[in-house]
Amino acid sequence: MSTNKSFSWPNWPDITDDATTLKHYLDDPDYVAAKQKITQMFGQESLVQGWIKTCTELEALAKEVREKREGIFPVIEMEDIARGLDAPEKLDEIRRIGSFIVRGVIPSSEIEPIFEDLKEYIATNKDEITGYPHENPAIYCVYSSPAQNNLRSHPKLVDLMRWANNLWDYSESDSDTSPNPLVYADRVRVRAPGAEFLGLGPHIDSGGLCRWTEPVYREVYSDIFSGNLEGRNRYNMSKRKDADQGFYSRSGDLASTVLRSFQGWTALTKTAPQEGTILLYPNVHLAIAYVLLRPFFSPPADETKIMDPHEWTFDASGSWFPGASKTGGQCLSPSSHPHLRLKECLLHVPALDAGDTVWWHSDVCHAVDPEHVGNIEASVAYIAATPTTRINKEHMRGQYDKMALGLAPPDYSDGVDESKFKGFQGFEGKEALFKTLMGY
Repeated sequence: MSTNKSFSWPNWPDITDDATTLKHYLDDPDYVAAKQKITQMFGQESLVQGWIKTCTELEALAKEVREKREGIFPVIEMEDIARGLDAPEKLDEIRRIGSFIVRGVIPSSEIEPIFEDLKEYIATNKDEITGYPHENPAIYCVYSSPAQNNLRSHPKLVDLMRWANNLWDYSESDSDTSPNPLVYADRVRVRAPGAEFLGLGPHIDSGGLCRWTEPVYREVYSDIFSGNLEGRNRYNMSKRKDADQGFYSRSGDLASTVLRSFQGWTALTKTAPQEGTILLYPNVHLAIAYVLLRPFFSPPADETKIMDPHEWTFDASGSWFPGASKTGGQCLSPSSHPHLRLKECLLHVPALDAGDTVWWHSDVCHAVDPEHVGNIEASVAYIAATPTTRINKEHMRGQYDKMALGLAPPDYSDGVDESKFKGFQGFEGKEALFKTLMGY
């Protein structure tokens, strides 16, 4: 099995079923109950059928990845979107892959001073700001800098959020749900050259165990559990809009409790493979199907037969959910999820210039580049495409109320009162716009 060229697999944690790990799952009855409930609802035959189909298609995907490499990711220009991009095949490919790059969203003449303003805000208030890793921060827990609010409210970025939300399917009869974008506040990253970062290995956000247990969320994936891969649809807003991603979470758990149609990075500087960029798995349908079916199957004792899905044993009684947690997300590794071929198929996105953006579906496996061998800072703002739904609006209103006071958003407990920061402006001069963008 080949690996990404010139990219050595990082020292990301491996997920194994050692005694300590298994004890955690055995001590919590919710895990085995989830397997038993799904087996009762959909039946062993459907789950086995879905497993074989998924693993077979993953083998074909690996061949496609070997041929296309990072060229597998769709790339489009913002000016084409502004002109009303009419390219059905391109849109179908975006939906299949589940991620895409949009170039030229914000001109360099605008993005450069925004980045400088952000750095000044962080430097001026560095004694009060927390970050990760703590000893040498790359991710800064600031939410209300003028730079961030200028980006979040930038007309081109708001238009792009709306366009991305429109890649999902909506019901015309549902007046509470639409692709009109809401702004979900998140952090920023400013990563120095040479800084190693192993804190975000392969993972999927938007909940862990709740995908199997929360009734509405579980129904989102009924096509997978019923073995109906031909009818799969990861873009059904009617089914996804009421799923409770925070089923096990508490306020401030550092996990998103809102539905982001696409998570996103807006590049404030150049980023490139092995220079602090992001790695994505290039098929949303297959990756999430495999992750959801994996707990129901145990590997063969003969390691030479690991890649043959027929050799795996159906197991409805065990409590092992590889990489899944209650209050966090879903982690993955080559040993726990072998058919994904992560060492081969988790790919760096193409190089981004300042003002470009990258977007990935909330079910997509992704990781942050562990190394930065470039010679300039690699900086991005985390700005997602968030649709209008009942749950999202309720969250955003609470977010506005907190941020107007300079406080961290509801999903994050790592921020501080920024109203005391030098350079803090809040929503000054844009109160009405941000109220609209946050559900009021």
